[in-house]
Amino acid sequence: MKLAAGFAAAAVMLAGCASDDDGDAGTSETGGSEDASVGLAFDVGGRGDLSFNDSAAAGIERAADELGITFQELSPNEDGSNRADLLRQLADEGHNPVIGIGYAFGADMDTVAAEYPDVQFVRIDGGPSELENVAVMTFADEQGSFLMGVAAALKSESGMIGLIGGNEGAVINAFAAGFKQGVAAVDPAIQVQDQRLAPGEDARGFDDAAGARVAAEAMYQSGIDVIYTPAGQSNIGTFQAAAAADAWAIGTDSDQWETAGDPELQAHILSSMLKRVDNAVFESVSTFLEEGALESTAYDLSTDGVGYATSGGFIDDITDQLDDYKQQIIDGEIEVSRTE
Repeated sequence: MKLAAGFAAAAVMLAGCASDDDGDAGTSETGGSEDASVGLAFDVGGRGDLSFNDSAAAGIERAADELGITFQELSPNEDGSNRADLLRQLADEGHNPVIGIGYAFGADMDTVAAEYPDVQFVRIDGGPSELENVAVMTFADEQGSFLMGVAAALKSESGMIGLIGGNEGAVINAFAAGFKQGVAAVDPAIQVQDQRLAPGEDARGFDDAAGARVAAEAMYQSGIDVIYTPAGQSNIGTFQAAAAADAWAIGTDSDQWETAGDPELQAHILSSMLKRVDNAVFESVSTFLEEGALESTAYDLSTDGVGYATSGGFIDDITDQLDDYKQQIIDGEIEVSRTE
């Protein structure tokens, strides 16, 4: 409970603002020039998740600092059922471009974008859109996760590794597939126990730290000594379980050793798979200001769109091996599949 309270306090400090307790959208405005106003709708969990959403927040704040834009941010309700409403609100208020953080904005963004053909919409993650005014920024999650699988296999002493995914959707399946391929590249005999926090594309698994902690505790008790949790804010629960079990956890999206802040948790965060959502958000705004339109872009290891964190120094002894695998992927010598 103390760990949870400390982490919550850190989240509040990072957030600067938070959603209402009843799940209504929270808003924040900042920036400079009134001529360029950007709308940003977070995924479930909103600002302060210390992961996916906070990476997006860093990107829009950089745009405000360096490009002089203003922006308004909104957070969805707990089940994300008001995503379309948020996008419409941002478009109605004159923001352009309008950015949706997370693949779950897919169908809703296409619906709303068709209603506002003169507004540029940007979706971070997910499948392609057929609409000209929707640009989708995708990431080679499987490539970054491959490297985390390599790290887990090299650092595991028990030869038992776990994965806790936010749901069973296509994006998290890509995380899982890449991770398992990385583990197998080091030792094909190692099996990865795979558990998900929500079925299908249900986004509630990305805001379920309690569920992640229960799942992680069971894994650690079974002898697993490294767990990878591509599940947004839920990763907090895995960190707490790792600290209690004196085991390793691997973060996702942001450098979660940095965002955790709590030394008791940091001591058990082996590394994090970096997904440079911050760069995608910043570059989307910058390109739109210069060109007035955007095209879909893919971010991978070759563009440092994904990667790994070395904070804490726990993988300093294996970075040469990780970089070797990274180069093999970039050179095409290793092809990482998004499916198992």
